[in-house]
Amino acid sequence: MKTVILIPAHNAVCAIKDVITRVKALGFPVVVVDDGSNDATYEAAKSVGADALRHQSNMGKGAALRTGFEHILKTDFDAVITMDADGQHDPASLKDFTAKAESGSQFIVGSRMSDTAKMPWIRVKTNKLLSWILSRKMKQYVPDSQSGYRLIKNDLLKKLKFSSNRYEIESEMLIQAARAGVKIDTVPIKSIYSGHKSSINPLVDTFRFIRLMIKL
Repeated sequence: MKTVILIPAHNAVCAIKDVITRVKALGFPVVVVDDGSNDATYEAAKSVGADALRHQSNMGKGAALRTGFEHILKTDFDAVITMDADGQHDPASLKDFTAKAESGSQFIVGSRMSDTAKMPWIRVKTNKLLSWILSRKMKQYVPDSQSGYRLIKNDLLKKLKFSSNRYEIESEMLIQAARAGVKIDTVPIKSIYSGHKSSINPLVDTFRFIRLMIKL
């Protein structure tokens, strides 16, 4: 199974080269979508061998993922794994995603909920609430619905049409896949928290989540 790693990035020059280097060392090709960074994220990604795309202005994580998906669907890859650019997602887990996909899973979400000791408490509480709401809407349980570390097979990706531009795309992907009759599988992952400030705004992004729930 040919798998490509998709990394949406915004002002990630401090971490992006290390993330790409570690992923490529495991044999995976990398596509980076620089979402209008005002630093050298794009140049850094290209310098270590990533296939780099660029937005001229910041459009949001959802828009960056959609650009990456559109690009990847023109290739002959079988699956795409999305990862964050800040080093929070451990590349060592990539083999767990691909092993589960090779056994038949179409959509796999990496779950951080088996070990939340190092996760910021507000993120734990918010994630549990949003995952509970989303699981009820999907009619299947997903313990970590807001995890950006996930695999989706290209055959499924071709059937789904996303419209979200921001972080709510994580939820939109799950809802659409569930409505297509797909079982969402999970693998446990370890997340690395470096202490950097998250770009997620709990109030704004929770509002966007609620708006998405009403819309869908």
